[in-house]
Amino acid sequence: MSVDSIPEAQTPSDAPQQALGTAAARNLATTAKSAPQMQEITSRWLLRMLPWVEAGGGAYRVNRRLRHTLGDGRIEFVQEGATVRVVPQELTELELLRGFTDRDVLTTLADRCTQYDFAAGEVLVERGSPADRIHLIAHGRIGQTSEGKYGDRISVAVLADGGHFGENALSDPDARHDSTYTAETAGTLLTLSRADFAAVQAASPHLRAHVEETGSRARRRQTKHGEAEIALSAGHVGEPDLPGTFVDYELQPREYELSVAQTVLRIHTRVADLYNGPMNQTEEQLRLTVEALRERQEHELINNREFGLLHNADFKQRIQPRTGPPTPDDMDELLCRRRGTKLFLAHPRTIAAIGRGFNACGLYPDHVDLGGQSVPAWRGVPILPCNKIPISREQTSSIIAMRTGEKNQGVIGLHQTELPDEYEPGLSVRFMGINEQAVISYLVSTYYSAAVLLPDALGVMENVQIAPGPR
Repeated sequence: MSVDSIPEAQTPSDAPQQALGTAAARNLATTAKSAPQMQEITSRWLLRMLPWVEAGGGAYRVNRRLRHTLGDGRIEFVQEGATVRVVPQELTELELLRGFTDRDVLTTLADRCTQYDFAAGEVLVERGSPADRIHLIAHGRIGQTSEGKYGDRISVAVLADGGHFGENALSDPDARHDSTYTAETAGTLLTLSRADFAAVQAASPHLRAHVEETGSRARRRQTKHGEAEIALSAGHVGEPDLPGTFVDYELQPREYELSVAQTVLRIHTRVADLYNGPMNQTEEQLRLTVEALRERQEHELINNREFGLLHNADFKQRIQPRTGPPTPDDMDELLCRRRGTKLFLAHPRTIAAIGRGFNACGLYPDHVDLGGQSVPAWRGVPILPCNKIPISREQTSSIIAMRTGEKNQGVIGLHQTELPDEYEPGLSVRFMGINEQAVISYLVSTYYSAAVLLPDALGVMENVQIAPGPR
């Protein structure tokens, strides 16, 4: 037989099919499917940990004991190139000018402020030196240190944008600085001297009267928390006259109104009628819509300018990290500012920065069991993730600490239940009808807010550096 007559070997692709192929078989098979997935869903620890209180009538009033506001707010500035000016009305955040309304005088005071640019490491004020001017921090971080009992140097606080020091210099000619202030970063100060303030005060009867009134208010007896003191007598013998007293309340207590998040869910009747097996299309659409509303609810509880936690922390409860990244000392400082701290909240990247800061000190966060889940903790207080806490362009974020519950005079969530067509507590799904295109509409609504019952119930560590350093 010649070579040309030998038949060519058949390749696998040319071989005849001996059984039903998988592609055709799938036409008769039932496909296993997952429920619709959604990446936006998070753990939502804040919604789970907040005690929710019924807000009848759509509002919740927080009645407090009368407090004397001391003007400890932040001061804002405007920048034009390298020139920085203080907003005149922002000077009323100073204790001495709290409640002062004469804009012309405030503008005159603002114009007399002198700009000073400082460098990192510069000592701005020495402890014990005469205080003849107030310092307003437009930008930068300034460390406040003092002298301990045994002559050692101790850290008191870290001041940042909007802070100020040396205010007593405006009214007390014998004032001296009780701390040393050192620049940790480069920045800008605006200063107002006592001589300039006195000149403006001499020319303004309104300012003179206001300063006298402020002095009389400062002489009223107060507690260390700024509340009107309750007169008591203790340790006496015999039958002395006991002081009479009463507990005064705020005349205009704050009311928190319920906020709302809503959307209209639309489903075509053909989809709802024909494509409900094995999963109910309406239920799956509604489930994912509710998840999105709950995510938005948590975002608002953190960031809303009216009731959000980041905007409602008292200025005295806002601290700065000593070096930038979070350290165990910073966490202790945040923890010690309130009794019974229930939890920390931080962005997941911030939690990673906390772990790096602890590891650099040779420490490791412990863990606690929370609802069957092990979570990191510090001093037994859980550190819970919340990706709704923003991260700035400078890679800084915030850490929130809070005490919770009505009985603990802490932070509470507000909602109203037993709504018409309620789907979940505080969330309703109302049928809105079918339009001419055969589309069914449902109105999905949830109502919520949060209230801080006492200022020390909520604290925030701001400007926490979360970017890892060079290796």
